[in-house]
Amino acid sequence: MRILKLTKETQNNILENLLKRSPNSYGEFESRVNDIIQNVREKRDEAVFEYTLKFDGATIDQDNIRVTEEEIKEAYEQVDPKLLDVIRKALVNIRDYHTKQKQYSWFDSDESGIILGQKVTPLKTVGVYVPGGKAVYPSSVLMNVIPAKVAGVSNIIMTTPCGKDGKVYPSTLVAAKEAGVDAIYKVGGAQAIAALAFGTESIPKVDKIVGPGNIYVALAKKAVFGYVSIDSIAGPSEIMVLADETANPRFVAADLLSQAEHDEMASAILVTTSEALAEQVSVEVDKFVEVLSRKEIIRKSLDNYGYILVADTMQDAIDTVNEIASEHLELVTKNPFETMTKIRNAGAIFIGEYSSEPLGDYFAGPNHVLPTNGTAKFFSPLSVDDFIKKSSIISYSREALEPVYKDIVQFAECEKLTAHANSIRVRFED
Repeated sequence: MRILKLTKETQNNILENLLKRSPNSYGEFESRVNDIIQNVREKRDEAVFEYTLKFDGATIDQDNIRVTEEEIKEAYEQVDPKLLDVIRKALVNIRDYHTKQKQYSWFDSDESGIILGQKVTPLKTVGVYVPGGKAVYPSSVLMNVIPAKVAGVSNIIMTTPCGKDGKVYPSTLVAAKEAGVDAIYKVGGAQAIAALAFGTESIPKVDKIVGPGNIYVALAKKAVFGYVSIDSIAGPSEIMVLADETANPRFVAADLLSQAEHDEMASAILVTTSEALAEQVSVEVDKFVEVLSRKEIIRKSLDNYGYILVADTMQDAIDTVNEIASEHLELVTKNPFETMTKIRNAGAIFIGEYSSEPLGDYFAGPNHVLPTNGTAKFFSPLSVDDFIKKSSIISYSREALEPVYKDIVQFAECEKLTAHANSIRVRFED
């Protein structure tokens, strides 16, 4: 991996380079995505079936677009029982973690007759997109579905691409069944997002769409936002490791590569105060790359978006971490919990040398759907909050309104909204 001295210039150059990976930078794909969305809006099922044949090579119609119970039963027979056991263990951890996020309606009153509150209501119908194609992601099923179930969403619709044989990955189906998905449809890409956003004869319209996908899926979610809600417009995966001289270079190298293998646009960055560690990690990275199965993807990822930055001070390193605001951040320092208190911007923070990033991807419980491309400065991980909405509750008695009604009238008249003022004033006419 390339090793650079951390300066303001190198930091700015890296930030500029990383931002090129954002879906907002892929305008040349937008017209294609918009054409797909418009076609699905107009032709509905017909367009979905045409695109599934074109892009996935599968013949899908109204009779087989929805996954049947028989297909799910077949999937259980194909999945290794040991994997099923792991899925169920992970499900428990994820559910337990997200249960602690639940919010409840509340009401507050006083003796004058004022009742104020907040009513929390789960969304009715949510669409979950699960990628297929290059890889299989049962973990994404769990991470997107379980917080929706905990929130109380009553209807969870899942779409995922199928193979040319019209089949969905068995582990994806098993994870969906275990998590509690209500219906699964064999459709992927921008056409799936359009179908969820506007509805077709086969696929119901949803209130919100969540889940990761390729650039077409990301741009489609961006395009339908406003017709439905979305979780985020996710970019390529990224990891940053903040380490000092106490870190194990072999562990650090392995963790950097755990994200570099996702795709050619993934980012892996080490920021350290130790030149010796920087050199050792670079050597270990080279050793690992030679034996890992996705070495070609890893090499391109590291060539394009991989860095080892050597900082003069830990404060300089922390400042860079906060500026880049990585999706995943590992802290491998002498006092990692103390370091953690100085971190403002990160999607998920992994503390200590035995808290490697894949622990969060699969098993620990916190959600692995995280803000990317610097959006951790203002976005949070997917949570139960994403599947609820809140309504304000206001109730005043006459006795409570009378002492303040003239104040409200004055405010309304200041804004020249005389009907607002009149709506209050009429209640106290002689």
